[in-house]
Amino acid sequence: MIVPRVAIGTDVHAFEAGRPCWVAGLHWPGQDGLAGHSDADVAALGDLGANFGVGQPEWAGASGVALLTETARRVRAAGFAIGNVSVQVVGVRPKIGPRRDEAQRVLSEAVGAPVTVSAATTDGLGFTGRGEGLAGIAVALVYEQPSA
Repeated sequence: MIVPRVAIGTDVHAFEAGRPCWVAGLHWPGQDGLAGHSDADVAALGDLGANFGVGQPEWAGASGVALLTETARRVRAAGFAIGNVSVQVVGVRPKIGPRRDEAQRVLSEAVGAPVTVSAATTDGLGFTGRGEGLAGIAVALVYEQPSA
C-alpha cells in the first residue's frame, strides 16, 4: 500500500529596499525584494535553513528556483515522488494574480510536479498587511516509491 505524506513549509522575509524582487520564481521589476541569504523567494523556499543555511556559502544568493529544484532532487533521491504542491503567498505586493499562470509553470518545472499558486492579503493586519514583508506557505503531497 502506498501511503502519501504531507509536508508543510513556511517562509517569511521582510522587504529590503533596492534588492531585486523574486517571488514565485519570477522577477518583479520595480518592486523591492526580500532580505535573505538567497533571493528570499518565499513561494519557492520554505524552511531551508537546515539544508541551505548561512553556514553554506555556496548557496549565498542562490535563486529560490535553484534551491527548489535541488530540494526536489533530494526528495526523489530519498526514495519519494512528489505528487503536487500548493503554495500561498501572503502579502499586499507584488500582485500574484496577473502572473499566476507564469509562476505555476516556473515552479512546476522546478519541482517536476504540478504546483498551484494562490495569494492572500491580511486586510491590513500584521507586517504582511502593512506591506513590510511577505510570507509563503506551501503544502506538498509526497509518497514513497515502491522498491524495485
